[in-house]
Amino acid sequence: MQNVYVARQPIFDQHKRIYAYELLFRDSMINLAQDIDGDAATSQVLNHCLINIGIDEICGNKKSFINFTENLLLAQTPLLLDREKIVIEILENVRPTREVIEACREMRRRGFLLALDDFVYSPEFKPLIELAAIIKFDFRLSPQEKIKASLEKLPQPGPRRLAEKIETHAEFELARELGFELFQGYFFCRPEIIKGREISTSQLNTLAIVAALNNEDFDYAEIEEMVTHDVTISYKLLRYINSPFFAKPNQISTIRQALVYLGGNELRRFMSLIAISSLAAGKPEELLSMACIRGKFCEMLGLNTKQKTRSNELFTVGLFSLLDAIMDQPMRAILNKIPLGPDQNRALTEKKGPLAAFLILIIAYEQGRWPLVAELAGRLGIEEGKIPQLYLEACRWSNSVNPD
Repeated sequence: MQNVYVARQPIFDQHKRIYAYELLFRDSMINLAQDIDGDAATSQVLNHCLINIGIDEICGNKKSFINFTENLLLAQTPLLLDREKIVIEILENVRPTREVIEACREMRRRGFLLALDDFVYSPEFKPLIELAAIIKFDFRLSPQEKIKASLEKLPQPGPRRLAEKIETHAEFELARELGFELFQGYFFCRPEIIKGREISTSQLNTLAIVAALNNEDFDYAEIEEMVTHDVTISYKLLRYINSPFFAKPNQISTIRQALVYLGGNELRRFMSLIAISSLAAGKPEELLSMACIRGKFCEMLGLNTKQKTRSNELFTVGLFSLLDAIMDQPMRAILNKIPLGPDQNRALTEKKGPLAAFLILIIAYEQGRWPLVAELAGRLGIEEGKIPQLYLEACRWSNSVNPD
């Protein structure tokens, strides 16, 4: 079977909690310039996600929005799936024929949730509106006036309104004022610079430890003193080192033993995760999850290139790439408090330098920008067939990591 390129895009509720993910997919990087049959592509991704790996590996315990073509709806393909795990997304080019309406009615009767994609009101869609649990409006394709006009024609209370392509906090607030309940897009990755956030003493101490560990010749005694002065970090470190993950015959009871046992690379990784989770308190969970995925994805991509000796630096680049959104401050201002290496700094602040292409590839993969992914993979010398598996491994790792 060909490799299937699957990425997830988060969908939030009004409180910025994860409601579900939409699965973005491509059946092959090689066929990017060709017209790909939508039925075959969807069938292939379903086979890949449900049989080969399982949707849970990508989306955890959240529902997955999956696009279905008219032919697949008429074949009632969604009925083969778990109604508790998916939302059937009906593409905007599906015609509301009598056969389509009957097929959708049967899916609704079986307990499936239906969503109408890229909705613009038309009377002929009334039967589908009555069956839909969710209606999606594209904030990039439709003018605000057109969206308002369509909203006014929907039944009340009616289906839940989902605003997609929401890329800024201002758009999120506007959509919320218009009565939208669900939101899709990368607005949560953007910092709200206006308000800024003060960094607590504990968080500063955590960042100081990360900075000290970034020195290849760090002093264990210095790190021990810094960790010992923070009760929370000390507790998390000892709990982590004595977890079943390490399968040690004897328990470790001192900070010094824990530091030496972990060693430099694993210690840097652990403290970076602690720093991110501490700084992300009060922010959407998806920010921490995405930061962890980026860190692991970046590291594994590096291991598959000539930059394999810099995989630890790449892990940090990926993990810290959302610090501006987490802390609501410009990236440069944040990195003044964390003296990273010059290549890491440049990748994070300018998207330039030898490490930047890895981060750009990851962001392109998240957004389903497959031509750019293919171009960067070629430039970095990464075997394209490995990329989907590396992304999946990063998702699994993120789901398993709990620095708290």
